[in-house]
Amino acid sequence: MKTMDQKPPSSWPDVSHVPESYVHPLEKRPGKLFFDTCKTIPVVDLEGYYDQTHVVQDVLKATKEFGFFQLGLAFWNKICTKVINHGVSKKLMDDTMAVFKEFHAMRPEDKASECSKDPNRSCKFYTSSENFSKEEFHYWRDALTHPCHSLEEYMQFWPRKPIRYRGGHSGDPVLLVNHYPPCPDPSLTLGLAKHRDPSLITILFQEQNGLQVCKGDEWILVEPVPHAFVINVGYVLQIISNGELKGAEHRAVTNSSVPRTSAAFFIYPSKDDLIEPAKALTNADNPPLYGSMQFKEFQRNYLSYAANAEKVQKFISSI
Repeated sequence: MKTMDQKPPSSWPDVSHVPESYVHPLEKRPGKLFFDTCKTIPVVDLEGYYDQTHVVQDVLKATKEFGFFQLGLAFWNKICTKVINHGVSKKLMDDTMAVFKEFHAMRPEDKASECSKDPNRSCKFYTSSENFSKEEFHYWRDALTHPCHSLEEYMQFWPRKPIRYRGGHSGDPVLLVNHYPPCPDPSLTLGLAKHRDPSLITILFQEQNGLQVCKGDEWILVEPVPHAFVINVGYVLQIISNGELKGAEHRAVTNSSVPRTSAAFFIYPSKDDLIEPAKALTNADNPPLYGSMQFKEFQRNYLSYAANAEKVQKFISSI
């Protein structure tokens, strides 16, 4: 029989304290969560822009300085219409988040059952991380993840409950829905450890505070902008850009009053694609900083290093 701290935190009947297995070492704890609200990542919005060059320049500036930026709804609608002929409406965003919250409100055994049908375990529900049994300490979150492309191959394994879950999704990303229940002492634990993403880019939709980005030695709170997406650079784009664009380390913290649900879409190459610095960005004066490897090789090493940013950076620099 599982002990309480082996079950999803959202299922605990009385969360009056943080179990020992969730208490992080002092140097890794978030501590007192006070932030300078004047400091945040840039927000890019197309409203008022008449020259697309300026938009590109703002995106590059934000990415080089922070590795992150928030994309306003107006910008996203116009870009989506141009690229994939589809706008992201406020209603669709609200309805999608409501479905994610409805899934995480189900009983733990029902959530696990809904995600146990895929023989390859690409659709799964888990607590803390996929390495729960090997972790030195755990993270205060429940997670649902599954591929989205191709729909014909993977939709059969998506949750059937809530009934609305299988409607309205399309595209290539892998979806990760994180749920962080209220925590009695947020200063002792983390929802997600500091890391950089193994993606080309990551698109995050969040409604409550919890995401923090590291700049220098300081953690910056990413205040949610209503109906905006947070965009960040992953390791794959870092390699392709030959180090010109780098994602920042980031983490998720908890709070003691309300649950937080966020959805991340990871834009990945196919597993057999070669990732390497773009030829147009390298020459005799600017030689490649990284070698060439298949994406599946990078993913395997990323997971084996438990997403440790220093170890992953050392690995990609050694190729």
